[in-house]
Amino acid sequence: MENEGGIKKFMYVNRKAPYGTIYALESLEVVLIGAAFDQDVSLAFLDDGVYQLAKGQDTKDIGMKNFSPIYKVLGDYDINKLYVEKESLEARGLSLDDLQEITYEDEDDDWEEKPSIRVVSADELRDLMDEQDVVLSF
Repeated sequence: MENEGGIKKFMYVNRKAPYGTIYALESLEVVLIGAAFDQDVSLAFLDDGVYQLAKGQDTKDIGMKNFSPIYKVLGDYDINKLYVEKESLEARGLSLDDLQEITYEDEDDDWEEKPSIRVVSADELRDLMDEQDVVLSF
């Protein structure tokens, strides 16, 4: 299962809302660890996991730290493949415009800033999962 050079393709699947459980924060921490070991990292957001990327998260009333700004620095760790399932967005009345703007600088394209979030269908997401060496669900 190991690819050339010892790099594996890891996909972290986020299915839970950002607060109320530890899943979203734990996933984010594991994602950063995977990237620190120079693995090929991607994230998928489906079901209530799409709320993890929502704009304007305010956690003052629930007494939890708002960790949503961390998603904006993922590009600095070469994490630039964030897949959001279209059907999950639509089922919750959301669109790409309701999500944070998360970008990365593409060194292969003269450091042009590009969007990290890609909205994909359930079928496309299934194909992406099939391409991975490791899929971890949170």
